[in-house]
Amino acid sequence: MLLRRMDTNGKPSTAQIVVLATGSALTALFYSLYKSKATTFASLKEAKKVSIDNNLQNLLSETPGRCVPYAVIEGVVRNVKETLSSQFVDNCKGVIERLTLKEEKMVWSRTTHIWNRTEKVIHQRTNTVPFALGSHDEDIAATVRVIRPLDAAELDLETTYENFHPTVQSLSSVIGHFISGERPKGIHEIEEMLRVGDTVTGVGELVQDNNMIKLQPPKQGLCYFLTRQDYKCLLRKQEQSVRLWRILTLVSGIAACSMLIIILWKKYVHHRQKKEESRMLKEFIEQQKKQKGEGDLDESSLSPTSCVVCLSGERAYVFLECGHVCACSMCYDALPKPKKCPICRSLINRVVPFYYS
Repeated sequence: MLLRRMDTNGKPSTAQIVVLATGSALTALFYSLYKSKATTFASLKEAKKVSIDNNLQNLLSETPGRCVPYAVIEGVVRNVKETLSSQFVDNCKGVIERLTLKEEKMVWSRTTHIWNRTEKVIHQRTNTVPFALGSHDEDIAATVRVIRPLDAAELDLETTYENFHPTVQSLSSVIGHFISGERPKGIHEIEEMLRVGDTVTGVGELVQDNNMIKLQPPKQGLCYFLTRQDYKCLLRKQEQSVRLWRILTLVSGIAACSMLIIILWKKYVHHRQKKEESRMLKEFIEQQKKQKGEGDLDESSLSPTSCVVCLSGERAYVFLECGHVCACSMCYDALPKPKKCPICRSLINRVVPFYYS
């Protein structure tokens, strides 16, 4: 369909321009995201793996600036002082707690004429207390204090409580919701926690501050990670993200380039067609003049009904929709397709035979 939607003057249609502009914008956006994800993946792959053991302080002391700019460390969550207790589960202690309330409702779509389910976060609160990562071996006293954990990406918390509170509806409220186009379903209550004893993988800047070892957000635009996944799973997830954005970039780029090629090809075909029409018409006029010996014909001796092309035949057709009567039957048959009026260059949709009385 898009191949045929080209104006007679060779200009692209609105649909083609929209497809080209949208494809170009999406390609630029996807490429930017792809480069960002690829940089993050490359940095994560080259990050230094550090173990929590008794030699950790010595390792940082020998490092310039007592700092590893981008390190991977895995350990068990340990509370520094107090802990957070679950509001719904007994004996559930953690260091990060997130409470979320979501409103679920059905909304009537005027376009598709169906009820669509939607969710909206109406309240969310996150509580945190200082915590550290320790070794799996309880005999090792070395720990790494985690700084600003809420700034970390991939912070996946464990769902400790989940409940749905349906909305109680009366007949009048049902009628009102039907008229308004919104039907509340209820409130979804969720509690998520990072529990004491969970194994966590952290990726960031590892620095020694006096006798305390800290894991904090890295500098130079590197990504800060804190996840319950292990390092290999985190690396694999980032690689899949890079692959996804690369595929989306290629698809949108191919679509934009294809549309650009189509537009340029159509303009080239239109230009070549116009050039061929002019050449054929010129050759035809020269040939008719030679055949009829009208090369030096005086204009004053021409009949008003003479063909404007060959200047010898009688005008035989009315061209519609322009209404000109200007060509004989032989010249009309010789016009290149699509046939255009020799006077105004309008397309000839149909012809009506013309007779002189």
